[in-house]
Amino acid sequence: MEKEYIVIPAYNEEKTIGKVIDDLRKNKFKNIIIVDDGSTDNTSEVVKSRKVRLYSHIINRGLGGALNTGISAALKNNADIIATCDADGQHDPKDVKKAIDFLKKEKLDVVIGSRIINSEGMPVSRKILNSGASFMTQLLFGVYSTDTQSGLRVFTKEAAEKIKIKTNRMEVSSEIIKEIGRNNLKFKEIPIKAIYTAYSLNKGQKGANAFNITYKLMLRKIMK
Repeated sequence: MEKEYIVIPAYNEEKTIGKVIDDLRKNKFKNIIIVDDGSTDNTSEVVKSRKVRLYSHIINRGLGGALNTGISAALKNNADIIATCDADGQHDPKDVKKAIDFLKKEKLDVVIGSRIINSEGMPVSRKILNSGASFMTQLLFGVYSTDTQSGLRVFTKEAAEKIKIKTNRMEVSSEIIKEIGRNNLKFKEIPIKAIYTAYSLNKGQKGANAFNITYKLMLRKIMK
C-alpha cells in the first residue's frame, strides 16, 4: 500500500493548527508532518499534543524553507505520495483526498488544487492577486496554472525528488510551477473549495508583496 504524507508549513498558527490536524485524522490521514517555521507562539506545543511528526526551524525561514524541510522529511520517511496544505484551515481534507485520488487515477506526477476554476467564496482581491501571479509565472517560465499560489498540491515521490526548491519565501509557489515545466512533469488542476475567514485573509498573501516576489522570481529565472 502506498504511503501518503501530508506536509503542513506553520508559522504562528496556534489558533488553527490543532483543528487542521484533527480534521485530517478524521479523514483517515495518518502520516502528517508539521514544520514549525520559527513560531513565537504555542504552535509547537499544540502540535506536540497531537503526537504527529514535528520539525522545527530555530528562525523563520519562510514558506519555501518550510516546504523544503517538510517534503525532504517525507521523502526520508519513504513517502510514495506527498500532499501539501495550509495550516490556517483554508483547505478541506476532502479536497486533499480528492486530489490524491485524482493523481493516482490519471497517473500524473503533480496535481494542484485550484480555487480559481470554481471561485465561489473567494474574495475579489484574492482573485486579482492570484490571477496576476499566474500571469507572471507563465510569462517568466512558460507554464500556466490558474492558481499558482494554491497551497494544496500533490506530488508523486519521483516528482518531489525532481523539484528543487531554492527560494525560501512566498515566491516558492511560482517556483514549483517553474520546476514542473523544467522537469516536464505531467500535471493537472482540479477545482477545490475556497475557504476564507478573517483569520486566513489576515495571514495570507498580501498585495504589497507582489513586487518583491516578482523581483525574486526574475532572479530565479536568471539563475535557472
